[in-house]
Amino acid sequence: MEGAAVLGRLNWLEAEVVEIRPETSQTKTIGFEVPGWPGHRAGQHVDVRLTAEDGYQAERTYSIASAVDDSRIELTVERLDDGEVSPYLTDELRPGDTIELRGPVGGYFVWDPHAQGTVFLVGGGSGVVPLMAMARQRAAEGSKIPTRLLYSARTWDDVIYRDELTRLAAGDAGLDLVYTLTRAQPPGWEGYGRRVDLELLAEVAPAPAVLAVAFVCGPTPFVEAVASGLVQLGHVPARVKTERFGPTGG
Repeated sequence: MEGAAVLGRLNWLEAEVVEIRPETSQTKTIGFEVPGWPGHRAGQHVDVRLTAEDGYQAERTYSIASAVDDSRIELTVERLDDGEVSPYLTDELRPGDTIELRGPVGGYFVWDPHAQGTVFLVGGGSGVVPLMAMARQRAAEGSKIPTRLLYSARTWDDVIYRDELTRLAAGDAGLDLVYTLTRAQPPGWEGYGRRVDLELLAEVAPAPAVLAVAFVCGPTPFVEAVASGLVQLGHVPARVKTERFGPTGG
């Protein structure tokens, strides 16, 4: 499948819940079987639509967390206490339930299996989700593209996919993990303990000459700070791809 799907040409598809697993205290990964799913590229997202008994509908957009599969996708959803959609997805859904999905959407922020150079993934909080799809796709392909993930989270317990990331990196010398915990660090912590700033980026970002592409995802202020910092360090703006999210009611 090439490029992005056009929303006007997409249909809503019925998606059946086949698996639910917790990632952190506030996030869950939900696996769906989606008959008629056209396939996706790592980094794309979907629209989710919920319809109440009285006909009221609510829609939200979520990044796809899984690598490419024929008919199954996974979404990792962070529960927002005042949200309209995320509490239902994380608290109410059970295996066998169905919701509506539309996608995949997006062709700019996607994994390129032919990238020449080092790929730099930078995620803030749940912004790691599409980056995890890329890491999983990279592993599924047996790719040798040098890849570094810089992941900023509040605490170690807030790190989504923590165990899986550790396993992926342990079995692949080409995947490098760098963490920074902005609120609290566990005893003996050897990673960073501050927000991602210009100094931190200067220490961990690949040199501009070897960077194939940077993918930055997270809250808008985080994304803007990282993208601006990378450009200040000499990276070509066209090689810094961003995807951001803000308060949408969840």
